[in-house]
Amino acid sequence: MPLRLSLSLSPSLQSSAAVSPAHLTAAPHRTAAPPSLTSAAPLHIDVTAVSTMATLISQNAVVKDRVKKIKRKALDESLQLDVVEEMENLKDLDVVKPKKKKKELKENKQAEIEQEMEMKKLENALFGSLHPVEFGKDSDINEDSALFFTDRSANSVLSVYEEDARIVGTDEHIQRKPVWVDEEEEKANINIGKVNRLRKMRQEEDETLISGSEYVSRLRAQHVKLNPSTEWARQDRNYSSDDDSDQENGDVDGILQTTEDLVVKNGAKLLPGLLEYSRLVDANAQDPSSGPINSVQFHRNGQLLLTGGLDKKLRFFQIDGKRNTKIQTIFVDDCPIRKASFTPDGSQVILSGRRKFFYSFDLVKAKMDKIGPLVGREEKSLETFEISPDSNTIAFLGNEGYILLVSSKTKELIGTLKMNGTARALAFTNGGQQLMSTGGDGQIYHWDLRTMTCFHKGVDEGCITGTALGSSPNGNIFAAGSDSGIVNIYNRDEFLGGNRKPMKTIENLTTKVDFMRFNSDAQILAICSRMKKNSMKLVHIPSFTVFSNWPPSNRTLQYPRCLDFSPGGGMMAMGNAAGHVLLYKLNHYQHA
Repeated sequence: MPLRLSLSLSPSLQSSAAVSPAHLTAAPHRTAAPPSLTSAAPLHIDVTAVSTMATLISQNAVVKDRVKKIKRKALDESLQLDVVEEMENLKDLDVVKPKKKKKELKENKQAEIEQEMEMKKLENALFGSLHPVEFGKDSDINEDSALFFTDRSANSVLSVYEEDARIVGTDEHIQRKPVWVDEEEEKANINIGKVNRLRKMRQEEDETLISGSEYVSRLRAQHVKLNPSTEWARQDRNYSSDDDSDQENGDVDGILQTTEDLVVKNGAKLLPGLLEYSRLVDANAQDPSSGPINSVQFHRNGQLLLTGGLDKKLRFFQIDGKRNTKIQTIFVDDCPIRKASFTPDGSQVILSGRRKFFYSFDLVKAKMDKIGPLVGREEKSLETFEISPDSNTIAFLGNEGYILLVSSKTKELIGTLKMNGTARALAFTNGGQQLMSTGGDGQIYHWDLRTMTCFHKGVDEGCITGTALGSSPNGNIFAAGSDSGIVNIYNRDEFLGGNRKPMKTIENLTTKVDFMRFNSDAQILAICSRMKKNSMKLVHIPSFTVFSNWPPSNRTLQYPRCLDFSPGGGMMAMGNAAGHVLLYKLNHYQHA
């Protein structure tokens, strides 16, 4: 289809487009229109205006292209400059980094070498020289440092102190100088008269202030006095075959001349005279009783303690000597507790009062059972009883001299024993197979529980009415107390053999003896009377003497009611009429 083009220009453009014909000749690419266009329709074109627009457009395009090229060239040059600068910086960094690394490596090596030298110096100061010494070579150790080394092969000490630079090989006893000395000791002054526990270090009665070094030396002397070293560990001990043989013969003669036990379990025998003890926090400090305490006893594990009294409450405490935490409280509404006791196997607690019945508390199931009245018996009170060491039998005191034997498993009456007088006290011996009893006739009965018969009866010397019995754990010794306050200590084998003379008679109590208890190794016997304040004594069994510092003079015990020793012997608990359970630590024994 033929293309028709018509152009019309405004007068302003026409006037501006008037140029010389030379502009047209300067554009050789322009040609005349084809015949088809001219023949189709007339084309009105102002040639001068068209040529003027073309030149303007071409000039503008050239300027814009030049500007773009100039900008691109400037950008490329700036980028090249930046890259060159970065490369130069990197080269500079590469040159600097190795220098820094070398310096750091040198510093680290020097620090490691100094640290190793300090460690060697410290080791030498503490343990002596651990490295061989090469003579004639310079050593890195400072001459001023207090170091030494030991030449084992030469059996002599070589000191490198400047003031002691000599070989010590002739003196047998060498006093080594301390590595470090506190200079403040000479400046400090200690007042040993102001503190109670330091007064024993005074050499004169009015001495008060001493220097720090003197204080240290006296402390060392006190330590040596309390903890003497063994003979075989002494360095200045002289060994002589004659002395050793004489000593061995003497030891054998001493062993053959005594009947005492050769092996003592706790490693040392308890000395008479003064008893070393310390007061601890009351066992029931967290829950004191509102009535008199009638029973205290340690569990076989040594950590659990029970208390029972007339407030009808059975309490359990975990004993540690500091807090003595209360574990549980059981209220027995119809029975004021006269006696409560663990079974030796530790599985249950038996408690009773002035009632026809008694209670059994199972520690495993935490269940309380009421037992009684006993079939065929009319006793109105079962307040006194003892449990056999094998935990099989419970023996109750009955009416008119009867002793009631009850099985600890079935809680049923399995037998009765009859004394001539009234029954007042019981004690098991021989592992629970035998039973001792005493009462109104002043005699001591020995019963065989396997045959339910009395195989021995003897008079307690000087006794009118027996009120208390106690037997040692091994059964070799027993003690009998009376209403006059006299306590007789017997050897059981001799008593059964016909020799009824007591080994010792204790006359320190003046009122009726209510309670007696041996400790675990039978070195202490506790006796007490409930009728008088502070009426309690501790007897040293090996010497049959009373400890002079018990009861404590600065603190009253009130009216003592009961007492028990821990299984290991390290603690002692005493209940009084004020409702408190006093707890003491016996320092001779290591375990509770």
